[in-house]
Amino acid sequence: MSITTFIANNIAKHVKDLVPYASARRLFAASAQSNDSQVPIWLNANEAPTSTQYELDTSLYNRYPDCQPEKVISAYAQYAGVSKDQVLVSRGADEGIELLIRAFCNPVTDHVLICPPTYGMYAISARTCNVGVKTVPLINNDLGDFQLDVANIIAASANVKLVFICAPNNPTGTLPSRLDIETIIQHYAQTALVVIDEAYIEFTDEPHLSLLAQYPNVVVLRTLSKAFALAGLRCGFTLAQPDIIHELLKVIAPYPLSAPVADIAAQALSAQGLRRMREQVTTILHEQVALVDVLASIGDIELVGAQTGNFILFRTMHKDALMQFLVHHKVFIRDQSKQQQLENCLRISTGSAAENARLLELITQFYQIQEVTSL
Repeated sequence: MSITTFIANNIAKHVKDLVPYASARRLFAASAQSNDSQVPIWLNANEAPTSTQYELDTSLYNRYPDCQPEKVISAYAQYAGVSKDQVLVSRGADEGIELLIRAFCNPVTDHVLICPPTYGMYAISARTCNVGVKTVPLINNDLGDFQLDVANIIAASANVKLVFICAPNNPTGTLPSRLDIETIIQHYAQTALVVIDEAYIEFTDEPHLSLLAQYPNVVVLRTLSKAFALAGLRCGFTLAQPDIIHELLKVIAPYPLSAPVADIAAQALSAQGLRRMREQVTTILHEQVALVDVLASIGDIELVGAQTGNFILFRTMHKDALMQFLVHHKVFIRDQSKQQQLENCLRISTGSAAENARLLELITQFYQIQEVTSL
């Protein structure tokens, strides 16, 4: 029997037709490794453009790490303004998503609810756990603000155990109405957790942590990947009532954070680390304003959504050709056109001043070529 036949006969039914998440590196691995002198510019994963050096204490690396390292938990609790028993640290916020699904959703019968266009891992994590996915698309009215469809979110509540709300939303960069979020929380008070994903919260001034104290069915997801410039660390946080954290500890791996990750996370959350993070955020937002101003004046580019994260979404009828042109020059951005309501849309992560200048140079060149060829 061939391995193909073996897999076909034995793979779990709910896994058979799953499509893996198209990660930033997976999409362009071959293009980035071509043997020319161009240095790749990665603007497709909403990563920070610069990194920071950290020191490691290797004296205890022969021992298993704590499941929930005290220094990390205490530091993040202080940063977020919550108690230590309201914090769980995991391998990125992605693991937090999966833990919530595993702990609170029964396979086959239960569902999560998502509001596309939004982050893809909510649906993928649910389907890998054989949990259903209900979708209620965001409302994109004449203002282009991609707001929650509260009436239909409430109408779809049967067998929903988790409602995922991304705020700021990836990839539209928009913030949902706080009143809408509270209406949804109140409706699901007895039946579902409302999970507010704040991966990009440091780039705006509208956090939702006060809802934790008001409503016991609220969960907030956070990460060190974006504003803290530690995407390679894979360190995220789930903030919730202590009883919810207790249930998540039942399904988490024994050692979710390696000792080096815990060491670096604690340093990143120190007073010095927080100052550095805020300085980096200020720089990124400054660069983003400049990038938006120029981008909106080039060719047929139309800005879509808002820019409350560290990224920009735009639409162009030349989407495929522009992507191909940028990839040829080893500048990688993200195609979002397969998401609902985002036809011909591309997303750019805000890079360094040099990266942004190179991007704008290439986009300008592309449209100049388009003008010449159309004559």
